[in-house]
Amino acid sequence: MTQEPLFRADSVLCDLHVSSKKQLFQEMASKLLENSELSDSKIAARDIVAGAMERERLGSTGVGTGVALPHARIDGIEKVYVAFARLETPLDYDAIDERPVDLVALLIAPENAGGAHLRALAKVSRRLRRQDMRQRLRSAPNAESLYTILTEERQANAA
Repeated sequence: MTQEPLFRADSVLCDLHVSSKKQLFQEMASKLLENSELSDSKIAARDIVAGAMERERLGSTGVGTGVALPHARIDGIEKVYVAFARLETPLDYDAIDERPVDLVALLIAPENAGGAHLRALAKVSRRLRRQDMRQRLRSAPNAESLYTILTEERQANAA
């Protein structure tokens, strides 16, 4: 059984300029909703933003080393979707190491997708935990390069 890739080229933002978590979530939610599978859904960007902000109230999703993994469960979707952003200027994010964040993966999952949601979160976390991966993402010249870096590891592991 082949697993669908988590990252999609049309859901990667390069050098995004934002000044708050809410603005970050808004931009990333809008990018996710451009996805052809989601564009016909009744999901609105504000639903994703509200879900991500609610999750942040439970505790920051800034996991350290400049990485944040905001996530939300959204009613009305069928699978996990991920948007990735590299920020132009690191954002104060209340991360556990108190460092600003510049690499962000926003995951949205179906309301009832406990296992799939956690597996996707773990997969993204493992990828972004690696220092060499973060370094390559930070020096990538454009969104296409970011996407290639994010997806090549999965393909290498599959071989």
